[in-house]
Amino acid sequence: MSSRIEALENKLTPLRASLKGHPLYRSLQSIDDVKLFSEFHVYAVFDFMSLLKALQLQFTCVSLPWLPTGSGAVARFINEIVHGEESDINEVGEPMSHFEMYLDAMKQLGASTIGMETFITALQNNKSLQEALEVANAPKAAQDFVNYTFSVVETKEAHKIAASFTFGREDVIPDMFIAILEEAKTSGHDYDKFRYYLDRHIELDGDEHGPIALKMIETLCGDNDTLWAEAEAVAIKSLEVRIALWDGIYEAIKQPQLS
Repeated sequence: MSSRIEALENKLTPLRASLKGHPLYRSLQSIDDVKLFSEFHVYAVFDFMSLLKALQLQFTCVSLPWLPTGSGAVARFINEIVHGEESDINEVGEPMSHFEMYLDAMKQLGASTIGMETFITALQNNKSLQEALEVANAPKAAQDFVNYTFSVVETKEAHKIAASFTFGREDVIPDMFIAILEEAKTSGHDYDKFRYYLDRHIELDGDEHGPIALKMIETLCGDNDTLWAEAEAVAIKSLEVRIALWDGIYEAIKQPQLS
């Protein structure tokens, strides 16, 4: 790891500590809590794919006739991540995107996918992002998160998109989910789809995608102080909006106890 990546990660340490120590995790006590979590979090799973596609549009050729992009190293990073995220193998050996795996896992949990399915249908019918979020009645915390992500995408500045992609996503190993799923299994309910999604997500992000993404940041920013500063600002804001999303989910989970 380069000294510049190390310096950036050091600056993010307090925010990552806040994320890792968030009270949301301790509030997840049952399958019902995981269901509610997933109904918010699925929007972050969706917009992760959009960040990835924004990078793919910039650094690989996705139009005809094919033309060289002049950025083979970054293109390789992106294509490797796309391969895993868009066409991984699910728990029964079928090719499937991680987003679709997540929806399948939600259905097995008994979580509602109506909001996300309505959102996707609205986008397919050429509604704007904001219109689709409103039609889907997406939770405000999820709307704010998606809107920030797309504000970064709309800059069309690769180093900013890459910073949000690399540093703004959750990197806390979800031990609490595994524990809840294991407890459910002992009572006769095996939510194997969600367990598989979590295990696969951890494996790819830790062993493959994480290091690739860090290398991408180094390649894009190079020795340019301005690019590094802008990447840092986006990384910080991306973690802040992630914490705000966690705040929203935490409040929603605690709400029934207050009523």
